[in-house]
Amino acid sequence: MPQNVLLAEDDRAIRHALERALALEGYEVTAVADGVEALAQAHRTPPDVLVLDVMMPGIDGLQVCRVLRAEGNRTPILMLTALVETADRIAGLDAGADDYVVKPFDVEEVFARLRALLRRTGTGAANGTPIDVPVPKEPDGQIVAAGLRMDIQARRAWRGQRELELTRTEFELLELLVRNAGIVLDHATIYDRIWGYDFGPGSKNLAVYVGYLRRKLDEPAAPALIHTVRGVGYVLRED
Repeated sequence: MPQNVLLAEDDRAIRHALERALALEGYEVTAVADGVEALAQAHRTPPDVLVLDVMMPGIDGLQVCRVLRAEGNRTPILMLTALVETADRIAGLDAGADDYVVKPFDVEEVFARLRALLRRTGTGAANGTPIDVPVPKEPDGQIVAAGLRMDIQARRAWRGQRELELTRTEFELLELLVRNAGIVLDHATIYDRIWGYDFGPGSKNLAVYVGYLRRKLDEPAAPALIHTVRGVGYVLRED
């Protein structure tokens, strides 16, 4: 069945053009002009994915994202932003967005990122072992490595006795690292497994999420768990 996209964009020309392009791509599109309408529509008819402009009058895209996440809504969210500074992009990810596209954008990039987000909610990396590496398991099926414990079905994670508060993307990235503990994963592999799309050497997505995970994992006087292998990628190990 066609997947439903809720598009919120206050610029009429962009909204109409993107709505038309998405419909031609086979999506069912509900297009609204502001954050208030977006929230109301998301509550009436939950979509498969949301595309939110950051800068909208009244309730902006970041606020829409925060409200939905506070309600426990885990629908994937793609942000559209004209703001190019890293801090602005981080603000969107902090609000709970899963990915972003910077304006002006190529519609094919929007399609690629939507496909990646939708794969992750279906049969993507979150529902299986991305790389076939044996990992120690607890009797109840939880995976463990480097002092971390993850319950994949419940989508919960702990370092020692401390439970970690993780977004969906953070959880999936940590799961990938835990399943491949001690193995250096290159940037391209991580992008493919988590986002389903390699955004190229200029992308900051991966570095941003690794930074988020480090801040949530690290503890005073405890060894760091995620290590950078310069020019290659990242590895999870307890030094």
